Amino acid sequence: MTKNQIYTIKIALIVALGGFLMGFDASVISGVVKFIEPEFNLTKLELGWSVASLTLTATLAMIFSGPLSDKYGRRKVLQIAAMLYAISAIGSALAPTFFILVVARMVGGLGVGASLILAPMYIAEISPPTMRGRMVSFNQLNIVIGISVAFFTNYLILKFGQSESAWALNLKFDEYNWRWMLGLELLPAILFYWGLFFVPKSPRWLVMKGQTDQALAIMKQFTDIKDAEKQIQEAMKSLHEDEKKDEASLMEFFKPAYRKVLAIGIVVAVLQQITGINSVFFYAPMIFEQSGIGTDASFIQAILVGLTNLVFTVLAILFIDKLGRRPLLIGGLLGIAISMGILAYGFGTANYQLTKESISDLPSEISPESLAPLMDVNFASDVTFKEAIRATLGDKSAIAFESNLITAAIQMNPTLILIGILGFVASFAISIGPVMWVLFSELFPINIKGAAISFVGFINSGVSYMVQQFFPWQLDTFGSSYTFLIYGLFAAAGLIFVIWAVPETKNKSLEELEKLLVKH
Repeated sequence: MTKNQIYTIKIALIVALGGFLMGFDASVISGVVKFIEPEFNLTKLELGWSVASLTLTATLAMIFSGPLSDKYGRRKVLQIAAMLYAISAIGSALAPTFFILVVARMVGGLGVGASLILAPMYIAEISPPTMRGRMVSFNQLNIVIGISVAFFTNYLILKFGQSESAWALNLKFDEYNWRWMLGLELLPAILFYWGLFFVPKSPRWLVMKGQTDQALAIMKQFTDIKDAEKQIQEAMKSLHEDEKKDEASLMEFFKPAYRKVLAIGIVVAVLQQITGINSVFFYAPMIFEQSGIGTDASFIQAILVGLTNLVFTVLAILFIDKLGRRPLLIGGLLGIAISMGILAYGFGTANYQLTKESISDLPSEISPESLAPLMDVNFASDVTFKEAIRATLGDKSAIAFESNLITAAIQMNPTLILIGILGFVASFAISIGPVMWVLFSELFPINIKGAAISFVGFINSGVSYMVQQFFPWQLDTFGSSYTFLIYGLFAAAGLIFVIWAVPETKNKSLEELEKLLVKH
């Protein structure tokens, strides 16, 4: 490995910390929702808002971060994103009210949107063509690692809170568990901010500002002199061409000729989120608790979700160019539909019944006498059981002890739920999760590519927001079984669409794809 390659890898890894923070910030909330719901006495829609608010501001940041980085530089805006992550971590951990917590999360969302766009952009701009694919994949891999680490640290903090060790008691992990979960993000945020001081300015951005000599000097650190000169010349040429393409894209974006390719892009963008992936990533412990395994076990199984996502994302990177996009999409969507069917069946066959023995095992804060009206009554669904709990104990106590009561009453096979969730995550991670972005880079003709990807990316984020916002309400209103059945039906419909409309893009030139999809 050459000195240039080692330097490229080092810089790419530093910048890819933005992806790690994005994955961590987005998923750490999964361990928090259980504790803030009773503490702030939240409705299900408010609970959804505590999760989805981050995605809302991330979507806005995705729109503005590109133009801001063109004006002030990729590195400068990434440093601002790192500061936003740090401010969000501190604000979330210290939030005295639900309003302050949401505001702090929304500040973090601005960092998420900026790093989602700019980290892979910067890495692509400094990487030699022979290394570009692998270097850019560092960012996607770091997002997945960040998700896994969030699940793991949430579990560690939960266990520290149950520890009798003096240091754990002094740090109040038991009393401030969710605050520690959110505040821990401060450490990688500081590391990211500090690391960016060792990252040079983007050569392409310097070319945009007319500083070609400095751009060439920096590019020589990443590749040999001949290739560096070639890339700077190509960047200068590309900038002039891009100005014309951007003008054309705004005029031609919605022309009938592009109807088919835009339809494919929109459906795939919606499909990636409407099958419920962020319900799992952002509410994993809550879902597992609904199967009656208890809080500790639900956090452990959430770690398995993160590891499964990591392994199958790596497999997708390895196989996407060998097997092709369509086989991965078709196999993945079929797996999603089957997995959601397993979840719907598992929750649909559950029964809930409190007995004298199960009530005696409940925490002492729950009076056995208060549950007497529910003793030996059989409930056929989680919705009717939760309604009965609220009617008997009141909303506040019902929310606080929901997990304990479900664990005491439920009769079902929790292994089915674990199989269904892990099967869903594996199917998503090897298919529509990473494949969607590859398809977007290949499907759209070059003269509308920028505007088209921005448009379908915005739709994707909007659907993601809606899924996160309404998932707790769905569980409470429709029940777990019908909620996952709905996701499964969306996956089945998407599978039919992919088979019917989505072409294989592997080994096809952009010109071949344009002839296939665009009516001239």
